[in-house]
Amino acid sequence: MSDHGHTWQPDVRLVSEQFSQSPQKLSFYSWYGSARLFHFRVPPDAVLLRWLLQVSWGSSPTCTNVEITVYFRYGAPPVINPLGTSFPANTSVQPSFFIKMLQSNASVNISHPAPGDWFVVAHLPPSSQKIEVKDFVPTCAYVFQPDMLVVRVVEVSVLEPDVPLPQNLLSHPSYLKIFVPKYTQELRLELQGCVSNGSLGCPVRLTVGSATLPSNFQKVLTCTGPTQACRLLLPSPPWDRWLQVTAKSLAGPHVSVAFSAVAALTACRVWNMNVQPLLPSSLNQSCNISTGLMSPSPSYQDQGRNSRLGNGPFCLMSYAVTREDVDVVSVRFRPLDRVLVLVQSDTPSVMQLYLNTGMDSGGSLTISLWANQSLITKNSWVVACVNAASPFLSFNTSLNCTTAFFQGYPLFLSASSREANLIIPYPETDTWYLSLQLVCPESPEECVEAVVFVESALSLVPCLHDCGPYGQCLLLRRHGYLYAGCSCKAGWRGWSCTDNSTAQTVAQQKAAALLLTLSNLLFLAPIAVSVYRSLLVEAAVYTYTMFFSTVGLPRSRGNSWEVWASTHCPAPQFYHACDQPGEAVLCILNYDTLQYCDFLGSGVSMWVTILCMARLKAALKYVLYLLGTLVFAMSLQLDRRGAWNTMGPCLFAFVVMVTMWVYRCGHRRQCYPTSWQRWVFYLLPGISMATVALAIYTSMMTSDNYYYTHSIWHMLLAGSAAFLLPPRDKHTEPWACSKKLTCHYQICKNHREELYTVT
Repeated sequence: MSDHGHTWQPDVRLVSEQFSQSPQKLSFYSWYGSARLFHFRVPPDAVLLRWLLQVSWGSSPTCTNVEITVYFRYGAPPVINPLGTSFPANTSVQPSFFIKMLQSNASVNISHPAPGDWFVVAHLPPSSQKIEVKDFVPTCAYVFQPDMLVVRVVEVSVLEPDVPLPQNLLSHPSYLKIFVPKYTQELRLELQGCVSNGSLGCPVRLTVGSATLPSNFQKVLTCTGPTQACRLLLPSPPWDRWLQVTAKSLAGPHVSVAFSAVAALTACRVWNMNVQPLLPSSLNQSCNISTGLMSPSPSYQDQGRNSRLGNGPFCLMSYAVTREDVDVVSVRFRPLDRVLVLVQSDTPSVMQLYLNTGMDSGGSLTISLWANQSLITKNSWVVACVNAASPFLSFNTSLNCTTAFFQGYPLFLSASSREANLIIPYPETDTWYLSLQLVCPESPEECVEAVVFVESALSLVPCLHDCGPYGQCLLLRRHGYLYAGCSCKAGWRGWSCTDNSTAQTVAQQKAAALLLTLSNLLFLAPIAVSVYRSLLVEAAVYTYTMFFSTVGLPRSRGNSWEVWASTHCPAPQFYHACDQPGEAVLCILNYDTLQYCDFLGSGVSMWVTILCMARLKAALKYVLYLLGTLVFAMSLQLDRRGAWNTMGPCLFAFVVMVTMWVYRCGHRRQCYPTSWQRWVFYLLPGISMATVALAIYTSMMTSDNYYYTHSIWHMLLAGSAAFLLPPRDKHTEPWACSKKLTCHYQICKNHREELYTVT
């Protein structure tokens, strides 16, 4: 599989090609979307695949050597589990092949790689629980770039079935290939007449097949005995593709080895269960010997049980399957014109699942089987095997579901367990086969006349159960390749958000939602102070902030990905109410809109509070209010989570306030504000609360304490605004704005007088 340090001697039959992709910035791992995916395609007839891995990072003090994990897989993206979480029930996952990089360069060599899609995934160690504010704390960027170097052979000898191909090995290996057509039951490779320097013996190593990751099923045959014949038998070889064969001499660099390679294919007669109904009714009990098609009538079933008709036995009953594309990475399969599949004891029933479009490996293949309750006896089983490239057909000799180059996935139906389920995340790009057969291990005679009807539900889904109530199914993209992953919430983890080892209870979720929403009610204090001191614009801004930091539309999951559905929102409710996962989710608007409005309101609240403390002239103050709001709207649209997009305008407002205070201190020749009570009872508490709030927001929040620390941030922000607002003017009465609202007659009278004056 991996061949480090292999020395390749010059060979004119070999050419090298190099492929590269644009580098990507790595992230600390939290879910599959935080890993970086690279998609390559290996050309046919490759004899060596070398991955050249490079990592670069900055020179700042925060940049240190970190452990980078790199995964490799053939046919589909790697299924990884760095957090050690559990997978859903009935999920079959193969161990991942990976390396850990501690330096800036590494390489991995793979001999005789399989042609087709290869995937590389890289990520940094699991992320910490600390929530860091963007641009506030210096970070280090780790950039990863894999290059693929391929050495392929341009002169390959074609091995024809039953035709001996003479070969002479000296210093270089011999490269052969044979095409395996569809419905090949068995492949036999044999080396005949093998001699070494004129003497008997066959010092030859024969490598058949291509290397894949994470599992490698290459067959290696070493012929060292004195016999002149050396054989390799391959049951169920991969159908409809070229099979690579490499012969290498073991006799030394200057010893000649001569032999003839012979390949024999055993064809398989197919009993097609779906074509016969299309034939004329007068031929219901006839058969087509040339195609192996027969009527599914009772007499035909009897003939099928004998497994012989015309020119040989049937090796499988083929059920045509309809592929229905539903959405991106979403496919349904169903047997053509049939709901039930007939399963017997002498011939496997096979269904083909076409997952070879190149865009089907980014989801999860789900298979569910149900057996008829009255037809399975206590001593009989229905064994099903799910394989890629070729079906498993050797039920009479083994039940391990292993074909020539693939370890299949077994399913069992019995009298006590009449339902079986299987989930295969990220299935390989290939044609998959579901084969079923009835077996009676204790008393085979009971299965001779038995027939079982099995119902199947076969589909490819982006995410299993749309990641459940505590996750979101998100569509991920790397160039033109699409794949799906689950982003979990409320402490739930795992491939499909089914691991509840760190999950929050419903009570904890509701308590967190109440903390985050009700803590915003403290903005009623600055609203009341603003109205009392006739600061109506400031009051309107605080009201806007309180509303949009509280209100929100629950996220529900639709057909394939995250969908915002208003059908789950009973009424306008309380951005942090919508920000909650799981059960405690209530919204009234699009989540992204609510988040934007919340960020905008928080920034503008700080802006108007600081400028209000500057005590500018009314016209200048309102112009700055408007300009600041426009600047916040623009900067938050560019980068909503950038710290300086909020801190920058606030620092400018602080400079304006300090400038005005210093000016008044110099003009009045005394400290401003002049009252010591104002400093002790208002400014110092307000400044202290704002400082603590800033410290909590930038350095104390983690994923575990977010609900508490962010609620305290809400309360401190609202409290500091109430303390820092300037006092009302001496000539302004308390609640003066509310009194003016009832003076309709006075307003009308003044308006008329002005009109009369003009005329």
